[in-house]
Amino acid sequence: MTPSLAARATAELVGTALLVATVVGSGVMATNLTDDVALQLLANSVATGAALVALIVSLQPVSAAFNPVVTLAEVVLRLVPPSAAAVLVAAQVVGGAIGAVLANVMFDLDAVSISTHDRTGAGIWTGEVVATLGLLLVIFGCVRAGRTDAIAWAVAGWIVAAYWFTSSTSFANPAVTIARTLSDTFAGISPASVPMFVLMQLVGGGLALGLLRVLHPTPSPLEAPLDQRTG
Repeated sequence: MTPSLAARATAELVGTALLVATVVGSGVMATNLTDDVALQLLANSVATGAALVALIVSLQPVSAAFNPVVTLAEVVLRLVPPSAAAVLVAAQVVGGAIGAVLANVMFDLDAVSISTHDRTGAGIWTGEVVATLGLLLVIFGCVRAGRTDAIAWAVAGWIVAAYWFTSSTSFANPAVTIARTLSDTFAGISPASVPMFVLMQLVGGGLALGLLRVLHPTPSPLEAPLDQRTG
């Protein structure tokens, strides 16, 4: 039975909120525990990867994109109707904001503190293209290979690795990017840096869809036709 749109939106809101709370909260905890930037990044990346595994495994039967680029790709692939996608993306953005506020409050910071951490430059923007491209290839590659059971581990593995090998530390998610403007901490990003990050994430998503058509041209039986979906 296909979950209702309300259930899917709730899963996206809760999942994205907990993901952002992990990203921001582990960043704050890391800076509280050590001044070593490498150790801070290690703690941040490992915590994020672990949370992704737990959240995807538990919420995947309902909805577990937690990422507007992934949801938009599902629209292009005719897996999600545009009307439903609009609701899911809204839930992801709202959930991300809630997660950032929760992380701030948990660590006795102002509920909202606009980040002053500028992240800009051609190298960093390229990093976001690479991070997002790889993320979507991992997700939809698993789907088309009939390995949906491996998505949680594959996504977590990619994100942890991309924290380290991309210049941007792999945001790869517009909802998470927007949410991280609300916390002036280790994981924050200034609002002025967001538009180019989101644009590069969309570019990476588009490139991934192009590669998917070459590498996995045949849809998996797991990809139900649009007219068999509800919501």
